[in-house]
Amino acid sequence: MNRLTPFILFIIIISVLGCNREIEEDPIDFGFDYQPLEVGNFWIYSVDQIIYFGENDSEEDSFFYRDSIISFYINEAGEQVFIIERSKSYDQSNWSPIENYTMLIRRNSLIRTIQNQPSVALVFPPNEGVSWDSNIYLESPEDEFEIKFFPGSPNMIQIDQEEADDLITYRDNRYEVFQKGVGLIEDYEEVLTYCARNDCLGNQLIDGGTKTHLKITEYGK
Repeated sequence: MNRLTPFILFIIIISVLGCNREIEEDPIDFGFDYQPLEVGNFWIYSVDQIIYFGENDSEEDSFFYRDSIISFYINEAGEQVFIIERSKSYDQSNWSPIENYTMLIRRNSLIRTIQNQPSVALVFPPNEGVSWDSNIYLESPEDEFEIKFFPGSPNMIQIDQEEADDLITYRDNRYEVFQKGVGLIEDYEEVLTYCARNDCLGNQLIDGGTKTHLKITEYGK
């Protein structure tokens, strides 16, 4: 019996070591599918827009945007850069291209470049309360974005970009909403200036700016 004990101990040790090798940590979900990037993907948004030209002078419009990933290229840093074509339509039958922009993922950040202005739109993994400077690639003042989750909707996140209103000279309210497996599903921008003359200061009379609200209606590939 005593002669079998070392052998039994050897078998136990080998078994334990074998089990430890088989235990693997769960892979980290970075949440890159909060903005899927693949040629052929498209998103259609209904858009409501108001452009303010001055006091009691504004223009309202409703239309559709279609954003389509039409191609990609590899930049000098070896990064995959996706080209998105944005088209505009009033009937969803006749589409007119209006601009191209790009998106890429760099060091777990989603960089969206529109009119040569890169902005960090999202960071991965998207955790509640995480904030960052969206203008880190621009020679511009810091613009802090912050992630918030929707209560009861674990697959949707809101990026609070700005929420400011001094009630005297300006209002700046901007946010975006992303859905896991879909991408950007809502974009709200309200950037206004108020009349600052002595006879209207503090009355919040809008003398310029825009209000634009995008909401997704369709997506796919």
